[in-house]
Amino acid sequence: MEEIKNLKPEIIWHNFYALTQVPRPSGHLDAIRQFLLDFAKQVGVEAFEDPAGNIVMRQSATPGMENRKTVLLQGHMDMVPQKVPESTHNFETDPIDAYVDGDWVKAKGTTLGADDGMGVATAMAVLESKDLKHGPIEVLITRDEETGMYGANDLPEGELKADILLNLDSELWGKFTVGSAGGVDVTAELDYKAEANVLDGAVKVTLKGLRGGHSGLEINAGRANANKEMARLVRRAIAEAGARLVSWNGGSMRNAIPFQAEVVLALPKKNIGALSEMVSHQKQLIEEEFKGIEKDVRFFVEEVAAPATRVPEEIQDNLIDAIYACHNGVLRMVPAYPDVVETSSNLAIIEIDDHQAKFKILVRSSREDMKAYMVEQLESCFSMAGMKTTTSGDYGGWDPVPESPIVGLVKKVYREQNGKDPVIQADHAGLECSVILSKYPGLDIVSFGPTIYSPHTTSERCQISSIPPYWELVKEVLAEIPEK
Repeated sequence: MEEIKNLKPEIIWHNFYALTQVPRPSGHLDAIRQFLLDFAKQVGVEAFEDPAGNIVMRQSATPGMENRKTVLLQGHMDMVPQKVPESTHNFETDPIDAYVDGDWVKAKGTTLGADDGMGVATAMAVLESKDLKHGPIEVLITRDEETGMYGANDLPEGELKADILLNLDSELWGKFTVGSAGGVDVTAELDYKAEANVLDGAVKVTLKGLRGGHSGLEINAGRANANKEMARLVRRAIAEAGARLVSWNGGSMRNAIPFQAEVVLALPKKNIGALSEMVSHQKQLIEEEFKGIEKDVRFFVEEVAAPATRVPEEIQDNLIDAIYACHNGVLRMVPAYPDVVETSSNLAIIEIDDHQAKFKILVRSSREDMKAYMVEQLESCFSMAGMKTTTSGDYGGWDPVPESPIVGLVKKVYREQNGKDPVIQADHAGLECSVILSKYPGLDIVSFGPTIYSPHTTSERCQISSIPPYWELVKEVLAEIPEK
């Protein structure tokens, strides 16, 4: 693992390696905050934790660059904690077990944390470097971006002094983001009293091995949603095998396409064989319907002890209907740019136990009216099942400004260094730029980063060969920032 520290450029990779050694899942960030404050003290720059729990650092301009515009380097400190079912990794205490595989850095059985560890490592590299030319630098490392952009939403006004924002949280080298979708979390809940179970058999049905993925970047990749696929099996089991729903646990992160789901069903013991055949048939259907996409589908049945209680029949049927009817995936593409997703929803998490059902969906859209329409559609769906719907974490989109001065500069530097033009795009994934811009409307913003595939999944990987040109661009852009 320590070989990662010696990859080129070392100034980025040794900082990224250090980040992998600090547990930093969303919601558990005390260790990484202290790590960043200690780092700032070590390299001799001003740093503090703001009232929102973000870390802010400031570095003076290099000699002769004092009159340049102030640049804000921005990323987020938290990472998505996903792991394969057999992993014993504890994200709150254990370092990430990263390794080199050809041109990629990966993690063993977990997310890698390159989203946004690479952005943070880049900001650290700038602060640590002794040979860069740059004007005044600010660094903002926000908290809990992955669970609702809480650090950006709570960012105090008047705290930052920058003129230009370089967001380091994009994930495909050569593509520069100039706009992003807004989003809102939708939660549907229903409380009920479980009833006594009188059936003599029970099974745990598990679906896993799906690809999952980032619900913004990969929502249009045609991947299976474990909750949706499980619902097909459960409905058939109820209708044909006399099954009754006991519990459901599917998905774990609101911004990740769920790659696994697990349900417990009570049923007559004599029908367990028939249910196993249904599961085998449903597995074949998934493999056929998602041929070339889902390559490691595992769908199986395990017999368990008969439970004492189960979900009442009418509530069970209403919940299954709601899962079926709930919109999931792309709703609409941008009419003027048919290759870009405009509006989508991700049925991310389903939790059903002996007294409550809770569904969590992340809605994204680059249009506020379509975001509201999608929320209303979900509210209508869940109200028919008797569920109460609430929203939280609402953030607006970032309207593209493809010809801004900073975009022009990065395009020029990229062209000079790589001999071709970069791709300028708007992104369906949510970026903190929109939230920060609402508090600091004068900022000139662009977002970019090295190549990171499959963030928010256990297949997350960072392309080693994308880091040197990415770092060269960062250095040159900072050297060419214009005067105030």
